Amino acid sequence: MSLIKKANELNIDAKIKALIYGQAGTGKSTLAISAPKPLLFDFDGGVHRINYAHLDGVDTVQIENYQNFIDVLDKEDLKPYETLVIDTGGKLLDYMGEYITKKNSKMGRANGMLTLQGYGERKAMFSALIKKISIMGKHLVFVAHRETRQDGDDMRYVPLFGGSNYDSLVTELDLVGYMEAVGRKRTITFDPTSRNDGKNTCNLPSVMDIPTITDEHGNPVADNNFLSVQVIEPYIRRLKDRIVDGEKYKDVVELIKSDISVITDADLANDFVARIDDYDHIGSSKEMARSLLKAKTDELNLKWVKGKGYEV
Repeated sequence: MSLIKKANELNIDAKIKALIYGQAGTGKSTLAISAPKPLLFDFDGGVHRINYAHLDGVDTVQIENYQNFIDVLDKEDLKPYETLVIDTGGKLLDYMGEYITKKNSKMGRANGMLTLQGYGERKAMFSALIKKISIMGKHLVFVAHRETRQDGDDMRYVPLFGGSNYDSLVTELDLVGYMEAVGRKRTITFDPTSRNDGKNTCNLPSVMDIPTITDEHGNPVADNNFLSVQVIEPYIRRLKDRIVDGEKYKDVVELIKSDISVITDADLANDFVARIDDYDHIGSSKEMARSLLKAKTDELNLKWVKGKGYEV
């Protein structure tokens, strides 16, 4: 079997890898655990800031070092969980760095920073982690703080996630969302703009309102399910639609190929041209039909004459 695949033959990963970042106090961690059946890895020691009503039914691992994290991934039964939440991604990377320099002191500098080789090792570890969790069949949600950067006369808000390695790390992710609040109104955008970073491979709406789930006294008034219902479920539906469309494309192209294979003369070629719109076309199947027909008519030395059709 050929390893080269057509678009409709691709294996599609239906698990999301996302980064949620924003200003302090907007409820990033609460939003992150609104993903399906989450397991929260508290790298930052901030689990106490989440409303306990929203932690009901959410298991937590309080991380003290990177080895704790490795042990949970390798030794614990994670079958009950659909999503792994890393809070925060920046602290995860810090712990990774400590783990790397502990294994090999030459990977670190005297000031605690990684060497260039150390950053390369951390990037490789991060990629391996993403792959490992993908193989486990879990969604992955990182939480990150917001960092403010001066961009000429403008201010940009970017994730505090990896520093100069950020661009290479974010290539591993499907979504990067910036979350902010004005009063009690909270929004998130996955689109990159002049003021925030973003990544929106799921074609989500440009700006999404995050519903209020607690009253002014902190009492829950709605379910915490935004990522599950508004982000992940639509993403999976789109992927399934693409798979279905791929199968439809494959079927119609096979039918077109079969019909073209029996063309032996100009009359049959012209009959095919007259019926080309009758197929249940999807995507680029009509263009494919024209391409296959041209190859066939070239093989038969048929010429297209405007106003008459194919002739010998």
